[in-house]
Amino acid sequence: MHEARVGCTRRLRAAKRNLKSVTRMYKKDIEKIRQMLEEQNYVADSAVVMSVYLAKTLQKPLLVEGPAGVGKTEIAKVMAKALDTDLIRLQCYEGLDANMALYEWNYQRQLLHIKLEEGGKKSLAERESTIFSEDFLLKRPLLQAITHHKPPVLLIDELDRSDEEFESFLLEILSEWQITIPEIGSIKAKEKPYVILTSNRTRELSDAIRRRCFYLWMDYPEYEKELAIVRSKVPGCDIRLAKQICVFMELIRKQKLEKIPGVAETLDWARSLVTLHQDHLDPEMVEATLGIVFKDRLDVEHVKGALSDLLEKVGVKIKELPLE
Repeated sequence: MHEARVGCTRRLRAAKRNLKSVTRMYKKDIEKIRQMLEEQNYVADSAVVMSVYLAKTLQKPLLVEGPAGVGKTEIAKVMAKALDTDLIRLQCYEGLDANMALYEWNYQRQLLHIKLEEGGKKSLAERESTIFSEDFLLKRPLLQAITHHKPPVLLIDELDRSDEEFESFLLEILSEWQITIPEIGSIKAKEKPYVILTSNRTRELSDAIRRRCFYLWMDYPEYEKELAIVRSKVPGCDIRLAKQICVFMELIRKQKLEKIPGVAETLDWARSLVTLHQDHLDPEMVEATLGIVFKDRLDVEHVKGALSDLLEKVGVKIKELPLE
């Protein structure tokens, strides 16, 4: 009985040691992902880092939802650069179908080849097998990803803009990573791509797609994160100006607007003000550059009317922030 207890205790200790070892390795891998993103000047929080780590390690699609302009697409671009692989992008839109996403035959080249072969000795079957070969195939993004020589990053951008029929078709591709071209046969991916899907939630995606993916929600960043993004992406921006811009954007997103500006607009505005040699938010310059931030006439008019009050609040909030 005593020996059994001793054996059980030893096994528990060994299991604990193994668990600690696995935990250390996992934390090390997570830190590598964080550094990988930082090397590409991408400011990522822990949720983004964990999602990218799991999507990369398990090679399971990552669905990123959130408002426009918060950096969803950028995840795929940065991931491709960090992994030193190609980015293949499928931009979704209403009416997108399987042929546009998979492949088309190069009809012009086929017709030219038929013309050149006129009077030749090849049989009809031989000529057909020639013009319906891979040499005459126009590979669209999904087929490019399936036949790529090493795992690419496949970005399926704004999936919510496509029709539900296309979503069902995409589900089959994500399940099998195999397609059948009647004239050629079945083509199966040798290496599964890393897949990032994005959605702005203009419509609800199906539960089937959601179950197939890891899920990440990206909202407008908080002040500290947006400041870090501005300082990373616009290195010439004065620290006082960067702080004022980020506080201004934080206040703006609490207003009732038609189109709330995202991080992309923040960066465009910061770059524009740096180009104009600004080191702080000057009221006249802010009013003159509102079109960089706001993309709707009513929003511009609304902000113009509230500008003095907003800038006053920016001044108050800046004084409350800790000095660096």
